[in-house]
Amino acid sequence: MSSVMEKEGVSLEELKKKMAEFSKERDWDQFHSPRNLLLALVGEVGELSEIFQWRGEVPRGLPGWKDVEKQHLGEELSDVLLYLVRLSDVCGVDLGKAALRKLELNAIKYPVKLCKGSSKKHTQFDVDKSNVNGDSAAAADDDQGQKQ
Repeated sequence: MSSVMEKEGVSLEELKKKMAEFSKERDWDQFHSPRNLLLALVGEVGELSEIFQWRGEVPRGLPGWKDVEKQHLGEELSDVLLYLVRLSDVCGVDLGKAALRKLELNAIKYPVKLCKGSSKKHTQFDVDKSNVNGDSAAAADDDQGQKQ
């Protein structure tokens, strides 16, 4: 794999391809079932959580953190991202499209006029569900779905 340290940004598609290549070169596809990837992802989220454990609220920008601590954080965030990208690939989900769709759904669930400056869950707002794409049944079904 070539170094990407000089690159400004990277696409999800590029990460997906690199992860697939990385796995194939090592003959790891046999181990990359959705279940195994999910469990690995959860483990990495745990490692990420440990970094913040016992620190209380941490301000944006991480003032006072040493460079080595920020580098470690970047590595753990990367582990989570890479497993998530790999899981979405193995499951046949276009993660970029799914994320954009989810943002659109969240914009409907959390209209600016009702939720700006509030941390309430969408179920605590009085939203007219019949205005969501003109389909009140679909909106009701969505409410019974998973919590974001």
